[in-house]
Amino acid sequence: MTILNHKILGEGQPLVILHGLFGSLDNWISAAKHLSESYQVILVDQRNHGQSFHSDDFSYDVMAQDLQNLLETIKINNPILLGHSMGGKTILKYASKYREGFKKMVVVDIAPKAYPVHHQSILNAYNAVDLSKVERRSDAENQLKPFVKNMGIRQFLLKNLYRDKSGNFSWKINLPIIEKNIEKVGEGLPSDKISDKPVLFIRGEKSDYILDDDVKTFKTLFPNANLVTIKDAGHWIHAEQPKAFLNTVQQFLSI
Repeated sequence: MTILNHKILGEGQPLVILHGLFGSLDNWISAAKHLSESYQVILVDQRNHGQSFHSDDFSYDVMAQDLQNLLETIKINNPILLGHSMGGKTILKYASKYREGFKKMVVVDIAPKAYPVHHQSILNAYNAVDLSKVERRSDAENQLKPFVKNMGIRQFLLKNLYRDKSGNFSWKINLPIIEKNIEKVGEGLPSDKISDKPVLFIRGEKSDYILDDDVKTFKTLFPNANLVTIKDAGHWIHAEQPKAFLNTVQQFLSI
């Protein structure tokens, strides 16, 4: 059994954080440092991301099993789960499979519904980079610029660039498998009730991932779920409005 790459900070009630598509645990270091003052934070690289293993299997079923395998291996019981985007879908799937396996859950800017494929522009940008012509990070960024105008998004994508054992630049993410299975990233959950445990959905005011109409859906699955909207934030709430995001999370966890 191969275990996901992870990093543990702090002590106390376990709090597991899962990143989104194309991300890694590094995206959550800043938030984790704050939260680790009160909790034992377990940052996780999901399969085909970060420093975790690559696999041809890529679905929420296997990612939920990955999480269970990790928790069993490091002997974590009844953790709080926090997941952003794809990571949110992973913990939602986990909750549906292991209904007694968590204490509370924070789902960041994703709903338990199906989404159409909408990452093609990012996949095109990654595929447009000729790594054989990249001698420094700036070379890769220059190749990305025509496809990704936003500098912040370019920097996010470039976090996946690293030098392999041969000294050549490569991507940390398993790009071919992610692209092959991209439709699975948008899969929805069954509509049956999952748990009465406390669940907080957080959305960005400028994001369209969670709509007002979605509240009824996640209230059916989680009757004790609530929704908080963070002002002046898009999809990457924890990076765009870190103070408001952390205050919202900590308030929910303290109840």
